[in-house]
Amino acid sequence: METTFLVIGGVGVIVLALSVIVGDLFHFGHPDVDGPFSVPAVAGFIGAFGFAGAAVGALTGGNGLLMPVVGGVVAAVPTAWLATRLSRLALNMRTDATPTQRDMIGTTGVVVTPITGNGFGEVRISLGGQPLKVSARAEKPIALGARVFVVEATSPTSVIVEETPL
Repeated sequence: METTFLVIGGVGVIVLALSVIVGDLFHFGHPDVDGPFSVPAVAGFIGAFGFAGAAVGALTGGNGLLMPVVGGVVAAVPTAWLATRLSRLALNMRTDATPTQRDMIGTTGVVVTPITGNGFGEVRISLGGQPLKVSARAEKPIALGARVFVVEATSPTSVIVEETPL
């Protein structure tokens, strides 16, 4: 009997893994369903029911089906609720805005390819906490390793800079 409950629990884990890996492939009802019959809730319920039922069956010696079923349901209901809450929190998680071209203006950086007079070079700036190497132009030559200030972003990959004192 424990084997049957373990297989049921395994099916719940597989359904949950598929819903995470494959994404929104499986739905019950409307594609935007979010509630007690969402895939994470059903998978959590099935998994907890199977594993808790197997545990209760093993602890009670396998005498009868009532105790494993009751134990499985007692564990499955809060697990399904928790799975629903966690999936809802993950879907509605606030994230930082994606950095834009305007966000480069005012940043400081370092010249990684020397900038020639009225020509181009490259600078490394930090945008959104990540290093970003962009083409750079300046009114006068700037040497390798010099600190610069971005005064204009002409494209998502090109800026106009001025040298700053150390």
